[in-house]
Amino acid sequence: MCYSIGEVVKKTGLSVHTLRYYEKEGLLPFVQKNKSGMRAYSDMDLQWLTMIECLKDSGLQIKEIRQYINWYREGDSTLQQRLKLFRSRREAVEKEMKRLTVVLNKIHFKELLYEEAVKQGSLDAADKNPKLLRLKKKLFESPDDFDKVTG
Repeated sequence: MCYSIGEVVKKTGLSVHTLRYYEKEGLLPFVQKNKSGMRAYSDMDLQWLTMIECLKDSGLQIKEIRQYINWYREGDSTLQQRLKLFRSRREAVEKEMKRLTVVLNKIHFKELLYEEAVKQGSLDAADKNPKLLRLKKKLFESPDDFDKVTG
């Protein structure tokens, strides 16, 4: 099936500007043009757009995404490079998720603290709550394990 640029915008949520930018940057080398010279996106192009957005969200720069696409076009001789790229991205995302889990745990602690303060009518009183004192201590001693305590 072929899609116009407007249909792709609706399906993906990307802007026309972004699609044209990706094409200009060499990220959409497979997009064909119809008899009228208009871009005609295939289902495979939509899959590529999904992967481009995934790689962007994982922290890759446009030039690195372009390199991946070039490796893909080169075929099986670049399988090892592509595997290394995706392993690296997975590790980077896992590291970021771990960091964000610590951030979320700290926010969750503050939420619990303020819930208790509202209940007691005083932040000072909530600060003396034994359960919250234990959570606070755990949060700052071992932030990676905090979710085990609050969960």
